[in-house]
Amino acid sequence: MPTGLRHLARIAALQTLFELEYAANSPNSVLERTLSMKALTGVGASFARELVHGVLENQDRLNSTIKHYATAFPVDQLAGMDRNILKIALYEILLADKTPAKVAINEAVDLAKEFGSETSPKFINGVLGTVLLKEREQRKQID
Repeated sequence: MPTGLRHLARIAALQTLFELEYAANSPNSVLERTLSMKALTGVGASFARELVHGVLENQDRLNSTIKHYATAFPVDQLAGMDRNILKIALYEILLADKTPAKVAINEAVDLAKEFGSETSPKFINGVLGTVLLKEREQRKQID
């Protein structure tokens, strides 16, 4: 799948997850509407669906990870875009294991530049960089 298509899929997933936080709509209906509006089909749509469903199915673990690594910022007080960008990237890095971690981090920073505040890219990069470092340290201890 071309990189641009994966980026569009991440945008669709981000917009879907953001809307779901603020509207009590069906995840599938919001996702399908977003995919339709973006004319995203095939493998791009499948990737967006995987991200949305993966994040929704692992909310507790993702929130716990954010809470653990962004201790100065309560999860529920983070900007909605930042919170959802982190969840998507953490899902890709820790759970899906299909995207190289550095690619997931770069994509998250790009999303933060596109949809977040002026400080979002640095915050997102810092949290995800710390997660990656700590996860690697833990894996070395296990090996």
